[in-house]
Amino acid sequence: MPVTDVTHDLDNLTLTIEAEFAAPVERIWEVYADARQLERVWGPPLYPATFVDHSLTPGSRSTYFMTSPEGEKYAGFWDITGVTEPTEFTFDDGFADQEFNPVPEMPLSHAVYTFADHDGKTRATYLATYESAEGLKKVLDMGVVEGATSAINQIDDLVAGG
Repeated sequence: MPVTDVTHDLDNLTLTIEAEFAAPVERIWEVYADARQLERVWGPPLYPATFVDHSLTPGSRSTYFMTSPEGEKYAGFWDITGVTEPTEFTFDDGFADQEFNPVPEMPLSHAVYTFADHDGKTRATYLATYESAEGLKKVLDMGVVEGATSAINQIDDLVAGG
């Protein structure tokens, strides 16, 4: 499985997931840059994602929803804050209503995704910093670790042509 480590730190308000993929950095970047590929790995297997808008361009907003097995839709957004292709992008990650408006009572995080070459493979670090310990606790209680881990673990199959 690609995910190699998961840590959360309530004092520093962070959740960090580390992974290693059997593909070069440029190929992993393509997964995140292309909405159709990203849809295949962003949500956990039983909650597939649909990206309505997506561009890894600073100042842009990506919008998406995940659909539950019962057909319920859960919306979210990324406000892209920085891009260094193909090694890093940063964004504010939030929950949204059905019209993709931010839901202020839900936690917002600032995410930094980095990709580094390691012997032809990619080491990825997914760092999310929350505004408060309560916000981090809330997403942990909602199952963010399990959901993100199962989503990230789909990437090797995608890049292998699965």
